[in-house]
Amino acid sequence: MGMIEVSKLTKIISGYENDGFSLGKAARKKRIKYFCELIESKFSEKGRVKILDIGGTVQYWNIIDKDFLDRNNVQITLLNLPGSQAFEADGRFDFLTGNATEDIWSYLDPQDYDLIHSNSVIEHVGDWAQMKRFASNIRDFHGGYFVQTPNFWFPIEPHCMTLFFHWLPKPLRVWLVAHFSLGHWAKGANTDEAVEIVESARLLSKSMFKALFDDALVKQEKFLFLTKSFMAVRVDGEEVSS
Repeated sequence: MGMIEVSKLTKIISGYENDGFSLGKAARKKRIKYFCELIESKFSEKGRVKILDIGGTVQYWNIIDKDFLDRNNVQITLLNLPGSQAFEADGRFDFLTGNATEDIWSYLDPQDYDLIHSNSVIEHVGDWAQMKRFASNIRDFHGGYFVQTPNFWFPIEPHCMTLFFHWLPKPLRVWLVAHFSLGHWAKGANTDEAVEIVESARLLSKSMFKALFDDALVKQEKFLFLTKSFMAVRVDGEEVSS
């Protein structure tokens, strides 16, 4: 299969940046229902909903119907690392830079937000210590939150779209990335770059994820009979009902 065909297949499986169909986009629309319930509950209470999306993009929010966001008076702040993708000003969105593994509440006022959302970010923030700091910032928030991450024990690695890739020894993973373009990952220019790409994603098991978000209910997203990802859902300091 050629490079173009592989790229198209990756978009069909996991893309959500455009209006076309993808399995990943359909799955995200299904699992976001838990967060939509938080939005509706908060709107009924306050008449508007202000969301802090850690590591989010404007394109991601295309998975929710615009009418739903309008109806619930949703405003979204995207918090990303300095030097990340720049966004044009938009009536619904505003943009901030910061590192969510540091103390974000030293420069953000938690009272400015009603909910926190973070999709497929925590696996990219670094080692376990950095993950703990990231999760601590979210748990310290006064309101509800929704955090999603892929499951380590799902057989397809979601970033390189390669079967069993993340279960292979690290030297073999580095060799593969140094020699091939895999899914969303371009081929590494050299071994150093390949190592950085491999280390850019650290997938979590359910027990690891629950340890990070022990004040939330951890829900499971299923694909056939396998667990594809986990979602930690908390409502204003209290876990949601199952």
